Amino acid sequence: MTELAGTLWVAGGGALGAYCRFQISAWFAAWLGKGFPYGTLFVNVLGSFIMGLLVGAIKMNAVPFIPWHDFIGEGFLGALTTFSTFSMDTFANVVVNMVLCLCGTAFGFFLMLQ
Repeated sequence: MTELAGTLWVAGGGALGAYCRFQISAWFAAWLGKGFPYGTLFVNVLGSFIMGLLVGAIKMNAVPFIPWHDFIGEGFLGALTTFSTFSMDTFANVVVNMVLCLCGTAFGFFLMLQ
């Protein structure tokens, strides 16, 4: 397969993965609200499961490495399970937890000193 063909497989999978991520995230936000990143959690777990299936299928020679690794592994799952979104959601959650929990600890400590 040529480099251009590989790039097109990745791009096609990426477009499909981005579309699925958008739809899944919108559905979870409408269903469960935006208080917790349910959509991000779901697509990351789903993507991990699909990656396991893909790698297992490739190892068992059930599907060929090329083009499925490029299309599903690199393209589709790369766009579906964006680690940057997971990182941003986690960063915000960690910052809020650290600030509030440290304030709670300090408040409890100083309250006991009175």
